[in-house]
Amino acid sequence: MLPEWKKFRQLQGVRVKLKLFAVALLAMVATAASAQDLVGAGSTFGYPIYSKWFSEYGATHPGVKINYQSIGSGGGIRQVSIGTVDFGASDGPMSDQELAASKVKLIHIPTVLGAVVPIYNIPGVSADLRFAPDVLADIYLGKITHWNDARIAKDNPGVNLPNRQIFVVHRSDGSGTTYIFADFLSKSSKEWAEKVGKNTSLSWPVGIGGKGSEGVSGLVRQTPGAIGYVELIYALQNKMSYGYVRNPAGVWLKGSIAGVTAAAAGVKKMPSDFRVSITDAPGKDAYPISSFTWLLIPIQSKTPEKGKVIRDFLYWMLAKGEAEAGALYYAPLPVSVAAKVKATIPQIH
Repeated sequence: MLPEWKKFRQLQGVRVKLKLFAVALLAMVATAASAQDLVGAGSTFGYPIYSKWFSEYGATHPGVKINYQSIGSGGGIRQVSIGTVDFGASDGPMSDQELAASKVKLIHIPTVLGAVVPIYNIPGVSADLRFAPDVLADIYLGKITHWNDARIAKDNPGVNLPNRQIFVVHRSDGSGTTYIFADFLSKSSKEWAEKVGKNTSLSWPVGIGGKGSEGVSGLVRQTPGAIGYVELIYALQNKMSYGYVRNPAGVWLKGSIAGVTAAAAGVKKMPSDFRVSITDAPGKDAYPISSFTWLLIPIQSKTPEKGKVIRDFLYWMLAKGEAEAGALYYAPLPVSVAAKVKATIPQIH
């Protein structure tokens, strides 16, 4: 028979061993979980649907959490290029120079399509205004400065436009929405193309910047006489006036899922790297300020576990997520593009 004090010490030893085992087990579980926690950053354009997708995917895949930071496409490109996030997101495709400068090899994965719309706040004007492409360019160049300018009035007969100064609002952060808008203006105005060009960040001739689509929407909503540009869903969610834009066929269109889908249909051959512009697309039904939006995925993930989760999420996106695009005013990928994306996913490790 062991003395009681020895029994007590043995029992204590067993308890200590059990505690150490429990701590080790928890560490192993935490390590496994952290290996499947993904962090992404970028596009505000895609944030509404990405937020929904990542939440739904995480809810049906225990142990997986995808945290997405809506910081703008420029920030997303920078973060993924230096490897501080597991994936980025952008509404403007990366340039050859950006891809070459990236510390990790990246591929573009298109996810959905959307529209950028001109929003405005003109007290006393309830009509849906029409904006010709060259007029939009000259407003943002600072050449058209008042709402009753003859060129705006010509496209909006019967509308009592006030002699009020136009308060120009643009994005202050690196933005794929800016890239889409500037890409469109570059095709519409030679002067814009030469003086300003297209990029996620621009040297703006006039105006004040708002951070994110939320910032632009807020500034326009709060400022009489303001004009800005945001994704369709932000205009609808904030119940803001947004205008018609004339397409290359001469048809005035408001941003819509149908118009974005028609613009995508104008792409006869999708490039193998998915970097394509569909602004000013041909066709009478094509809304002219339309674009794909992309996830920027490293070919080689930080761990095999992360690579597996990314691949699985992308398959889930194609099988289930695309069906939810319309509810948030995006257009789903065309069937042919979705098939190419599915064939590309195995490249990710």
